[in-house]
Amino acid sequence: MKPLVSIIVPVYNAEKTIARCVDSILKQTCRDFELLLMDDGSSDGSGSLCDSYGERDPRIRVFHQQNSGVSAARNLALAQARGEYLQFVDSDDWITPDATATLLRAARENQCDLVIADFYRVVGERVSHKGDIDETGVMTREEFAACMMENPGDYYYGVLWNKLYRRQIVEEHGLRMDPAISWCEDFMFNLEYIRLAQRFIAVQVPIYYYVKTKGSLVSQNFALSKTVRMKLAVFEYYNQFYRTVLDEDAYEKSRLKIYRFLVDAAGDGVVPPGILPGSVRLGTERLQISANTLAGQGPLFDDFRCRKLLERYLETVALKHSLTLPEARLMLYLRQIAGEITRKELADFVQLSRSSCWMLLQKLESKGWLTVASETGPVGKGSPKPLRIVFSSQADPLLRDLDEVMLEYRLAMRSGLSQQEAETYDAVNEKIQKQIRQML
Repeated sequence: MKPLVSIIVPVYNAEKTIARCVDSILKQTCRDFELLLMDDGSSDGSGSLCDSYGERDPRIRVFHQQNSGVSAARNLALAQARGEYLQFVDSDDWITPDATATLLRAARENQCDLVIADFYRVVGERVSHKGDIDETGVMTREEFAACMMENPGDYYYGVLWNKLYRRQIVEEHGLRMDPAISWCEDFMFNLEYIRLAQRFIAVQVPIYYYVKTKGSLVSQNFALSKTVRMKLAVFEYYNQFYRTVLDEDAYEKSRLKIYRFLVDAAGDGVVPPGILPGSVRLGTERLQISANTLAGQGPLFDDFRCRKLLERYLETVALKHSLTLPEARLMLYLRQIAGEITRKELADFVQLSRSSCWMLLQKLESKGWLTVASETGPVGKGSPKPLRIVFSSQADPLLRDLDEVMLEYRLAMRSGLSQQEAETYDAVNEKIQKQIRQML
């Protein structure tokens, strides 16, 4: 059976980072993937580490080649890939547990050929969130190209690793990396793919940890003349891309913006060398759970683990809709409530104090997600009357995502169970819950 996604990782002398990279892939909430580890003639222990992973997990396929460069390694992987979609990861980086699932959901729900996502920029022990497109709906090729034109030299557009590709397009048109280009080779592949794709979508959720360790053109010791020729060749390709995508009038109107790429290309590297504004300490940017807590035994730990698993899925929705995790959690709880509920009951249900719960409700109302009222009008502090929560039309996309969260959570709880085991689990769990309801 063919996997849904082929995840491609080129590996060259990465024995210090490959375990972190591969482990992050193996921890994906989406399990339907194959992992292609492409050892590009490593002279350290990377090849052996790849082989050891391949022996432990049947989803991992390892390939070894003489050192020929990252483009050649990726081309070999493209020839071997079997998935419906393609995802790329660099061996010194890593991905969030929901990275593949997030990209897949956006692609399949919107029938998109390319999904592009935000990423984390990692410098030492600091991490910052990087994105570019705020548009949440499906974009045409022209609309996506217009976004790219505004910031042409940004890694967000140029690299492979924050995107999901439809393999059928790659294979039907024989798209491959150009081994002769060692600067912006990813970008040139992307330009050709974008020219052939039809539907695009951006996900405002960081799913990738990018560590700035790659070599620049300067560090590769290219002669100045070769560097100039290479940059001019990339620009000409970029310029021709817009001549193809835009009609003549639109191209002429956008010529100055298109030529901005020459200015951006004059520098060597498109990610700022320092950390971006708004950085936080690495490890605090997403939900973290200690191993000791996860290993705890007893009903309190069982309840804690279930809650944290649910929050793992909920966190992605919170990031996507610019909500805090407590705000997203409250929206989820409100989505589950049928009928009216008092402030005391709601606070008890969401495990918050009444004042904290009320403050969150007011924030959600001020942001336009919902309105809160009682039968006699707006609810004041201390009102004993039941609350009536009405979601706004603005909340519709969020509510759909929250419904998806509950579905993914239930599927995760049953992951690895046979159909008979899942049915038995559901029956036993329903019996337990019925007994608890009777006792309460």
